[in-house]
Amino acid sequence: MTASRSAPDRQPPDRAVEAVFRIESPRIIARVARLVGDVGLAEELAQDALVAALEQWPESGVPDNPGAWLTAVAKRRAVDLVRRHERYAVKLRELGRDLETSPAIVPGPADTDPDAIDDDLLRLVFTACHPVLPARARIALTLRLLGGLGTREIARALLSSEPAVAQRIVRAKRTLAERSVAYEVPHGPDREARLGSVLEVIYLIFNEGYAATAGDDLQRPALCEEALRLARVLAGLMPEESEVHGLAALLELQQSRSAARTGPSGEPVLLADQRRSRWNGLLVRRGFEALTRAESRSSGAPGPYLLQAAIAACHARAATYADTDWTRIAALYELLAARAPSPVVELNRAVAVCHAYGPEPALALVDALRAEPALADYHLLPSVRGDLLLRLGRGAEARTEFTRAAALTRNEQERQLLLTRAAGSGDPGVNE
Repeated sequence: MTASRSAPDRQPPDRAVEAVFRIESPRIIARVARLVGDVGLAEELAQDALVAALEQWPESGVPDNPGAWLTAVAKRRAVDLVRRHERYAVKLRELGRDLETSPAIVPGPADTDPDAIDDDLLRLVFTACHPVLPARARIALTLRLLGGLGTREIARALLSSEPAVAQRIVRAKRTLAERSVAYEVPHGPDREARLGSVLEVIYLIFNEGYAATAGDDLQRPALCEEALRLARVLAGLMPEESEVHGLAALLELQQSRSAARTGPSGEPVLLADQRRSRWNGLLVRRGFEALTRAESRSSGAPGPYLLQAAIAACHARAATYADTDWTRIAALYELLAARAPSPVVELNRAVAVCHAYGPEPALALVDALRAEPALADYHLLPSVRGDLLLRLGRGAEARTEFTRAAALTRNEQERQLLLTRAAGSGDPGVNE
């Protein structure tokens, strides 16, 4: 490969290395993991390639194909490692054959075949999101391997400490190795279950960014952007999966409202009060396109992500809040409750029922949820109930509910909004 020295007006080599590695690391790890069968080891080898680039590029210049350079170095480090362990003799011969056609650090067919890269990335997605790992470990490992985020970035994004995140990632990689989790895309009956785990992880990452559970900010844009990027990548890797496109559509449409969801001081702006001119038209169009793809690939009953995307599309199609088709939204939530029943879905259905049919039937649905253990500390339950009571003219009871909701939330912006409503200075609104 020809390497060109960086001209004075080009990006400095060390910054170029960091930028390239951030983009290419998921593919490098995916390629190497296919060879060594261990994502933890593959990440270490990718880091070794990064160190080599930091040492060599300032002198030799940034290569014409830096991603292929890093991948080739990582693969060669894998060969060196295998040579030091005789029990991997068979794997060494396999790796040797793989590198025979490219003895120099140049991008051979295996390095430039987009189908091979995509196939390896898909394996990495399914491995990082394996159900054998706890949900929080899946999120941290996915952000590390597929998002290219460092421990400090992940800790900041998840409002956790760096040691806690580091331990979580180490335990996750150790668990995958100890449980001999196959580095593969499952087939047959296992695939749907495993795909559900993958989609759940991306959805949880987005939700934590869209409505932060704790801290001073309502939103964490970086997490939303990472989740959206992962959803788009997955949609490209699995173009025939309806639910993959459904998730992508949902995230595109939800993210389109981001700029309108907070005021000048970061305070929440309820859906009814949002300036729809601030909604991102490009993301709305992308969401509609992804929803169309999801619907065209759906056979039988629609999946939960497709249904949620259809609900988000109802909001996006409404020119004003008053134009919202709440009857259709309530019907979609009823389908969602049947397809993926949960107390949170029922709570959201109650909000839609309120707007479609009035607060009384909605309050009956909410009251039925008050005994749900899963919602015992969920601040949106008393928040929604307070809104319904306020609409029914039961102000004193509404203030009690808003006060309780404020005590439960760990997000400072939400707390202030709820206390304002408890004080009676806010009009009835929608907790979205």
